[in-house]
Amino acid sequence: MSFIAPTEDQVLAMRICAGIDELAEHERYGAATPDVVEAIAEGIGAFASGEWAPLNRIGDTEGAHCRDGVVSSPAGYAEAYQAFVEQGWGSIAGPAEYGGQGLPFTLATCVLETLGAANMGFTLLPMLTVGAIEALDHHGSEAQKAMYLPNLISGAWSGTMNLTEPQAGSDVGALRSTAMPIEEGPHAGKYRIAGTKIYITWGEHELAENVIHLVLARTPGAPAGSRGISLFIVPKYHVNADGSLGGRNDLRAVSIEHKLGINVSPTCVMSYGDNGECIGELVGHENEGLKAMFTMMNSARINVGSQGVQIAERALQQARAYARDRVQSARAGSPDKSPVAIIEHPDVRRMILRMRALTEGSRALLYYTAGQVDRGLLGDKAAQQRAELLVPLLKAWGTDVGCEVASLGIQIHGGMGFVEETGAAQHYRDARIAPIYEGTNGIQAADLVTRKLGMEGGGVLQALMADISAEMQDVPEVASLAKDAAAIGTWMASGDASLDDKLAGSVPFLTMCAVAVAGWQLARQARASGAVEKTAVTKVFNRTLVPEARGLGAAAMAGAALYYELETEALAG
Repeated sequence: MSFIAPTEDQVLAMRICAGIDELAEHERYGAATPDVVEAIAEGIGAFASGEWAPLNRIGDTEGAHCRDGVVSSPAGYAEAYQAFVEQGWGSIAGPAEYGGQGLPFTLATCVLETLGAANMGFTLLPMLTVGAIEALDHHGSEAQKAMYLPNLISGAWSGTMNLTEPQAGSDVGALRSTAMPIEEGPHAGKYRIAGTKIYITWGEHELAENVIHLVLARTPGAPAGSRGISLFIVPKYHVNADGSLGGRNDLRAVSIEHKLGINVSPTCVMSYGDNGECIGELVGHENEGLKAMFTMMNSARINVGSQGVQIAERALQQARAYARDRVQSARAGSPDKSPVAIIEHPDVRRMILRMRALTEGSRALLYYTAGQVDRGLLGDKAAQQRAELLVPLLKAWGTDVGCEVASLGIQIHGGMGFVEETGAAQHYRDARIAPIYEGTNGIQAADLVTRKLGMEGGGVLQALMADISAEMQDVPEVASLAKDAAAIGTWMASGDASLDDKLAGSVPFLTMCAVAVAGWQLARQARASGAVEKTAVTKVFNRTLVPEARGLGAAAMAGAALYYELETEALAG
């Protein structure tokens, strides 16, 4: 089916949740006037529906292929990516001094959301590049920025993030890749990189002129664990002093993974230094690589949270269209026994409205987070801390939403959803990776209760929940949820809860916090717009989803002992 960008809801979310009109009052973001915001939202909607959405199906059925280290994409992808570069969609929030447009991160969020809803696997390509830009802009030298940022911002070159190794998994400190200093010759001052990385998204392809890998590795004598990790720029093609491309670096794609979904996105096993001549350039200082990589990961986690919104929107559109067109059975209790479209049946309507409430709620959380990021970039410390708190909520709950909405989409299709012909199954398969990569959702919840909960002695979380409960006095469901979340946060921070207790309750606690923020922002949208549809969707969110979240309080405080009553041998069978 065709894809139509949710432009109206995006613009509303940017205005109300991100506060983009207020951002435009600052000199840095002065160009983000209401007409520019609407033009970008409408423009990327037209581009995505015309160029990227039609490729989504072939991307799934044909996928990427790797032969002799060369990765190919299906027909049409090279032309669509070139159009993306030529129209400047990757440059929205890039630093102006390196060719970017210098607009708010909120607008770049809108661009990626729309592209990802049209074609999630394809959008991983520019998404990872955004993270590389962030890392180099914050941690690279002036020479490195001048060398790499203009082409990364334009999209002429793409970027990757190389953390995971076969033996390490999520334990980045266990990596073994090495970086040996080069003391003489044409590459003096650089490093020879050697090692194998796995799960490298778009690690090899022919759509961009060059691929700039950011690779974590260890230098000789580095401390053990994560303290001894350094970050290196490792280009697919060497870059000459004048910015032109030189010969091929000593790196290759060994293979690509055969996956449940996002088949067009090549998930590569990358080998560096097979011939001892893989040249890399240190970013920042030795043993400070994880700090730089976390900058990239933070960006990626926001954008992965957006992927939950993206796939939810696409699944919602398809399910709604199917329910409108599929005629089956008379409506129960109606005197007219003629068959009706299934959208008239109460349970189907319940599912569609649940899908919509989840989708619009997670979008509200996405743009509220983006707006806090923008304020942090303007020097607002409180907003920057609030954004840090919101990132795990968005990444985890947003991607859980994507999975649930895609699953409901299959349910609405019935048996036709379980077969591949309708395309509903693709959304479910594509969605399932998002709760896993860029730190599993369990890791996000652990981050919330071990790091973010402690910010300002617990004050960052408490201030957020206090703001929600104060503003939502006329929405008692949301106000009560915020108070419950605040109370559980106090218990977790009090010392009465052990570390195991906090970790055991972290996932339900995160869900409670995320739903509270989403409900708050949805209610703000309903007030501002006065639209009948937004009011109805918000009511569904408040009366069905918010009570479910409040019900998680018992699980959040159940403690870890409950999960250790069985001995490991009995549990493992």
